[in-house]
Amino acid sequence: MVQQYQSPVRVYKHPFPLVMMAYERRFPTCPQIPVFIGCEVTLEEESPCGSVRTTERRCKLNVDAPYILKKIIGVDFIYFIQRNVLNRHSSILEIEAYNESFASRVTVLEKCRYFVHPENPEWTCFEQTASLDIKNFFGFESSMEKLAMKQYAQNIAKGKEIIEFFINQLEEDGITYVAPWVPTEKEPSLKDENSCVEEVKKQSPLKESCNNETKLPNSRDMQMSSDYIERYLGKLDMMQESRLVQLRHSIKELRGSSVPGDATLLRFLRASEFSVEKSKEMLTQSLHWRKKYQIDKLLDEYEMPQVVKDYFPGGWHHFDKEGRPLYILRLGQMDVKGLLKSIGEDELLLLALHICEEGLQLMEEATNVSGHPVSQWTLLIDLEGLNMRHLWRPGIKALLRIIEIVEANYPETLGRVLIMRAPRCFPILWTLISTFIHENTRNKFIFYCGTDYQEQGAGGLADYIEEQYIPDFLGGTAETYVMEGGVVPKSLYRMDLEVPSSEHEHCLYQSISLGRGQVHNVIIRSNDPGAVLTWDFDVMRHNVLFTVLHKAVDDTNNISGTLTVPSQIEHEIGNKEWKEGINCVKVEPSITCHDGESIQGTHIMQEPGTYILQWQNSEEEEFLPSINFHKAQLMYFYETLPSSHYRGSMMSLQSAVSGRSVASSSLSR
Repeated sequence: MVQQYQSPVRVYKHPFPLVMMAYERRFPTCPQIPVFIGCEVTLEEESPCGSVRTTERRCKLNVDAPYILKKIIGVDFIYFIQRNVLNRHSSILEIEAYNESFASRVTVLEKCRYFVHPENPEWTCFEQTASLDIKNFFGFESSMEKLAMKQYAQNIAKGKEIIEFFINQLEEDGITYVAPWVPTEKEPSLKDENSCVEEVKKQSPLKESCNNETKLPNSRDMQMSSDYIERYLGKLDMMQESRLVQLRHSIKELRGSSVPGDATLLRFLRASEFSVEKSKEMLTQSLHWRKKYQIDKLLDEYEMPQVVKDYFPGGWHHFDKEGRPLYILRLGQMDVKGLLKSIGEDELLLLALHICEEGLQLMEEATNVSGHPVSQWTLLIDLEGLNMRHLWRPGIKALLRIIEIVEANYPETLGRVLIMRAPRCFPILWTLISTFIHENTRNKFIFYCGTDYQEQGAGGLADYIEEQYIPDFLGGTAETYVMEGGVVPKSLYRMDLEVPSSEHEHCLYQSISLGRGQVHNVIIRSNDPGAVLTWDFDVMRHNVLFTVLHKAVDDTNNISGTLTVPSQIEHEIGNKEWKEGINCVKVEPSITCHDGESIQGTHIMQEPGTYILQWQNSEEEEFLPSINFHKAQLMYFYETLPSSHYRGSMMSLQSAVSGRSVASSSLSR
């Protein structure tokens, strides 16, 4: 396998002649690189005009490998040929090195270049590329590849420091200035200069040695310097820097000048574990998506609907302790059904994308202001008030679509997700959506239940947010400009967003009418302890009393023999009388549901047996003459989710007053 390396530009804030004098001090030995034993000069010549000097060295390197491997390959040292071509007239030093030892089994080729900074003539730049191809090495190809790349990385990391060391040494010797090269006689003509260069090229067995027309980096390429990367993108290792440079060049070749910012390139690289090909494919698809839907215009052209301004409980709120923008979403206060029926799924997606675009802009501003790279933002989700209303199927569908699009086009933008006040039903929601979230993102979630986020010291919310910025609704002192949410009035619902019953509600929801005192039962027989029973219903007319009942398995009616595999759950609608205290027990509190209300709920079926969802028309207003008026109408949907989906996900989240979840401890990092 061929390993490729391409460096960003390294900048020495010293003139080219001084850097060249410091470079020469690296020879014949260099204690700063222990594997470099020494070298001998095998060729030293200058062009007739004196502007080009060629030096060839045979370098001896120690094999820094395990003893047994040294014995197998039979050598303690390996040799490299290094050829330097210094063009004094153009102020360019080009270096090419290749291995002499094991040349038939291993191919190592390195090219380096020193040149004057194109925007500051008092500075010098350095860049390098390298390739390693191990064809056959006594069956130790993988081991040698790792050893070679490890040593190479160590040497590169020291490279800049070594030049700075010798420059400081020159200063100690009183040398702070070296005059630029000038011809001893008259300045050679271009014809003479070219003839000198051609003569050197003829003598050199290497490709691309010294050329006056060598293309220097433009200002955008110069931006990709190691200093720039560390200041604006963060600390990267040698190969990560290389992958970033390679992706930049690859996208530039594909799209010309329309190359995304380096922070964007780095996010896609991190999402693909620094695979240039994978990140290129992901980024190309994302760029097509941005162009197709005009995402670049979103910040300027997006107009937030009034219902979002009034009822969407989310907004930006200061920064976390690491300087990352903090977004607060009070999901438990959000009327998901109301928002979807008021603005639609596409508009909700547009809102989410606008938030992501704002996040990118805020991160860039924070990077410029803070003096260190800010490449991610923090999301705080408050789940106080969360119930099964939020598990409304069209709402889940819309959420999964948003997650899919955001994951594909804004990878590695979330640095941390703080889940606050998680209630009992949260594990169900988490199980439904977590499989659609990339593992790297899931590992950034930290869960809090009840009031455990108020803990002082390690583990509390104050670990991540400065105390003066903790929101007031979480016990802090900071006022937030986030709407409290609430129920969206049905008067704001748009008729054109209603899903036809033939397409959705007819296949999922059943409609029933209940006369005065009439009862409707749905029977669920289960032999799957830990399965989850969910329900969602709308009261269309009148009031109804809703109850969840349970009858345990008994010897005379052992249901296990009648249940099917793998679900081990049966459903039926029954008219048998089920009464609390007589043939069943109540497992959820009874609630009176009023005309126009939407009710969602969940129950964990801890014991096998028969479970009953029961709706009853309340016996009121008997004096009214119209019998039709007494009929209650409702639409309902219910579902059972196997326990296998939830093993390990309940943990301490089953109770809203439980301690901090085990997951949050393992994810705090």
